Amino acid sequence: MSYREFKKAVQGRATVDGAGVHLVRVLGHDTVEDYDPFLMLDSFDSRDPSLYVKGFPFHPHRGIETITYLIEGRMLHEDSLGNRGAINSGESQWMTAGSGIMHQEMPQASERMLGLQIWLNLPRREKMAPPRYFDIRKDMIPVVQEGPNEVRVISGEYKGTRGVRPAHVPATLYDVSIKPGGLVEIDTDPGDNAFVFLIEGPVRTAGHDFAQKTAVLFGPGRRIELEAREGPSRLIFFAGPPLREPVAWGGPIVMNTGDELKLAFEELDKGTFIK
Repeated sequence: MSYREFKKAVQGRATVDGAGVHLVRVLGHDTVEDYDPFLMLDSFDSRDPSLYVKGFPFHPHRGIETITYLIEGRMLHEDSLGNRGAINSGESQWMTAGSGIMHQEMPQASERMLGLQIWLNLPRREKMAPPRYFDIRKDMIPVVQEGPNEVRVISGEYKGTRGVRPAHVPATLYDVSIKPGGLVEIDTDPGDNAFVFLIEGPVRTAGHDFAQKTAVLFGPGRRIELEAREGPSRLIFFAGPPLREPVAWGGPIVMNTGDELKLAFEELDKGTFIK
């Protein structure tokens, strides 16, 4: 079994987005090619509600899927399709923006807000797919116990245990908790790009030590090994087939060409964005 070697690491940096949400931005415009099909990755980790409750008021998306996962906290959401609801601790929401949607996400005051949102690119042929929400409740995320360590299977399959099946890009997401001194091995599809985001605590992998809030990208192979040497660690594993398509990214909209991007913003101005 060939182990994947370390390829690249991106350390998150503090920033402010939305109406004043303090967060850690990890992936963005500079990492599109390497982390394809994953685009932006933001991490939330705060015990001070004043740093996040102003949230993300109504804004547009087109051409992508947004995946929100909360380890702790609560977030209300509402959109132009008439959907509204909440994401609670241990839950996820997979939103297909597709042809266009307006939505808002409003974190609620909690003892701790710990989680992330990642943008998953849609292939050219599915950019204009109908928008839809896919709420992933806690009881839809099976937990695989490996001694003291746990793997929560959000999507894809882990050692015979299946999570949800995405409607478009077959991305795999696990929430992995490793106790001090613990070791977890993950088999991967050799055709996928694979990386881990260390949301809490450091990890040793591929012969290197990495600090929390780092996205560690692996090279080709079939397996990765993750070890917690300095206390407990929690990380999110991501994998997906690279699209290898051109990316035209402007704010909350991601298309394949500049003309498509220009058209999207013109439609926003004209009020014809929602199909």
